[in-house]
Amino acid sequence: MPSRSTSIGLIFGGRSGEHDVSIRSAATVHTGLTSGSNKDRYTVVPIYIDREGCWWGPNVAASILNSGIAPEQSDLPQPLPLKGFRACPAEADSVDVWYPVLHGPNGEDGTVQGLFELMRMPYVGAGVLGSAMAMDKQAMKAAFQAAGLAQVPFVCAYAADLSRASARETLVASIETNLGYPCFVKPANLGSSVGISKARNREELEAGLELAAKLDLRLVIEQGVAARELECAVLGASELQASVVGEIRFDADWYDYTTKYTSGLSQTLVPAPLPAATQERVQQQAIQACKAVGVTGMARVDFFYDEANDQLWLNEINTLPGFTSQSMYPMLWAASGVTLEQLVHELVQSAGE
Repeated sequence: MPSRSTSIGLIFGGRSGEHDVSIRSAATVHTGLTSGSNKDRYTVVPIYIDREGCWWGPNVAASILNSGIAPEQSDLPQPLPLKGFRACPAEADSVDVWYPVLHGPNGEDGTVQGLFELMRMPYVGAGVLGSAMAMDKQAMKAAFQAAGLAQVPFVCAYAADLSRASARETLVASIETNLGYPCFVKPANLGSSVGISKARNREELEAGLELAAKLDLRLVIEQGVAARELECAVLGASELQASVVGEIRFDADWYDYTTKYTSGLSQTLVPAPLPAATQERVQQQAIQACKAVGVTGMARVDFFYDEANDQLWLNEINTLPGFTSQSMYPMLWAASGVTLEQLVHELVQSAGE
């Protein structure tokens, strides 16, 4: 009798601003899990979480993966199921390993990982601590600081600071004194550059703070620097491995959501044209950064590099990096000799560890 293939619960969509990107990433992961040797190794059970938090089984989920487009709520079968895991499709009972492709809040921040822990089920990617720390830019930066990893100057803020005139004025003055212009205003708990704005003066700064405060209670403001943008992928559980280093170049003022996900607006250089010693520094610090926040499984670690002064700054960690056709994580591993089929297989195997 042939052994039963491992059932993979591929869960995607989610209640975040990165819902559409999640669908595109999940389609790539699905391709990897159903290609080559993985056809016999795995049976994929797709599970879709809509924007309202309803869980949908393979019949609905497979059609969304095939189309690559998020449906409107009115286009989904009616009546809608209950929201949340209590209405999880019956097919989930057969899942052996969960593979979350849920970018942003409620998927990348330790919440769904906590659910899997309670279920005592193995899952791909970082655990609860690493996911939560890496998702919250304030917590992440504090951990990097404690580990002695260089970062651009930054200021932490809170949405509540904006509601009181005196606190608001103090915050703006602190940003102007400690960071100056330009600076970048970021919600602490969103990815894919959602809610981030560049401020070149006080008016843009205040508008950026208001925008970020609508999306998160915790904010981070970073000093703008003239630097190259480098990225390194990390893979593994008990032993972390770093990929070759890549570089993002773009014809835009900065690397915003539109530039990231619109074909032709950015260029990836893999591997990045760097001296061997600089690439090694990036790889070493990528692993150090993951250890600082307890990240295992997979991560994409982003850096700023001032070539003129040979200055490297750690930017952030993404524990569920994009897997679209334009995403760096699979491209970096492909350039390191790991195919998409091999990559998703290794990720599933790391869940078992």
